[in-house]
Amino acid sequence: MKPSKHIIDVREPHEFTEGHVENAINIPVGQLQQLPSLHLGIEPTDEVILYCRSGGRAGMACQVLANLGYTSVTNGINQATVEAQYLDRP
Repeated sequence: MKPSKHIIDVREPHEFTEGHVENAINIPVGQLQQLPSLHLGIEPTDEVILYCRSGGRAGMACQVLANLGYTSVTNGINQATVEAQYLDRP
C-alpha cells in the first residue's frame, strides 16, 4: 500500500485562518512534538510536506519530525510553493 501524503501548515492558527493550502492541517511548529499522540493517522513512513510563510519554521518542523522518526518529510517553503509543486493535479 502506498504511503499517504499529508500537508501540514506549521504557522500559528491566526495565520492559518488568513489563508492556507486546501486540505492542509494546522499544527504550529511548537506543537509538532505531540503529533504521534494527536491520532491524525499520519504514519512515520507517510509523505509529509511542511510549510509556513518563508520556510524557516517549516525547516525546524522537518527536524522535529525527523527526530520523532518520520522518514519522508519535506520543507515545502510556503503556500504558493506547495500549491505549485506538491498538490496532486488531475
